[in-house]
Amino acid sequence: MEKQLKQGSRVWNLRFRRLNPERFALKWSWVLIRAILISGLCYVILYPLFFKLSIVFKSRIDIYDTTVLWIPRNFTLDSFRTAFEALNYPTTFASTIMISLITTLFQVISCSLAAFGFARLRFKGSGFLFACVIFTIVVPSQTIMIPTYLNYRYFDVMGLISLFTGERGINLLDTYWPFILQSATGMGIKSGLFIFIFRQFFRGLPKELEESAYIDGCGVPQTFFRIMLPNAVPAMITVLLFSFVWQWNDSYFVSLYLTRVKVLATQLPTMWASFQMDDPLYAFMIKNAGEMLFIAPVLILYLFVQRYFVESVERTGIVG
Repeated sequence: MEKQLKQGSRVWNLRFRRLNPERFALKWSWVLIRAILISGLCYVILYPLFFKLSIVFKSRIDIYDTTVLWIPRNFTLDSFRTAFEALNYPTTFASTIMISLITTLFQVISCSLAAFGFARLRFKGSGFLFACVIFTIVVPSQTIMIPTYLNYRYFDVMGLISLFTGERGINLLDTYWPFILQSATGMGIKSGLFIFIFRQFFRGLPKELEESAYIDGCGVPQTFFRIMLPNAVPAMITVLLFSFVWQWNDSYFVSLYLTRVKVLATQLPTMWASFQMDDPLYAFMIKNAGEMLFIAPVLILYLFVQRYFVESVERTGIVG
């Protein structure tokens, strides 16, 4: 036993001598700095969420109690009940989830088709058209607000509707059609970015896959649906999540197109219009409860798909 201990101590001494003290100190100092930076970033990101959670579970008495800071003394769900009624949550949630799912589905289809054309099909003017797609990423949507509104207020396809009906156009406002048409034609929220993501992924796939499909007799549509699209699952997951979250958080387009149809993004700023909330602190608590109801579906979605999302981001090369 003593011999084994001596041999173990000799091996440890040899390893310690071989270890450069400066390199050892540099390594662990970098680990310490990285841990401090990550902890600080996590605190900055998670602090608003923890702050809201500490507020929404408090009772009305706890708001005025200066001794209650983070943990509620009187735990209650009354603020959630009030916010649930003020938002008319079942109806607004159904409208929001419907719009988000519809736009997400059509954006994945249209953006993947456009990206495949830019990545694999060479034609005159393809570079210029792709530059225009990239340009749509940096152009604010507010700059074309009036033409966009008029386009769907008096919707017409090359003047055919007014030619056959004699009317100026069809009013598509307060319907889901503006969202469907925008996403189906590759003009939805951040569609230029999604086309870019798909294009970069398709360019990274080996050309031998496409050539072997052509040799087997597949045309361009068959090659896209049978070869390219099944291999683009990581890019599809990335676009699905980005599209859903951006549409869920959107308040610009829904307020532009919808007046009678209520969604969470438009109801949240005016949720206390139906209640008499003269107390500003109580109104602040109800506002935080409504915001938690708004972001809860996105948090639940992230908990279930975070692993697939991280893997898809790494494979699509978004991080560089």
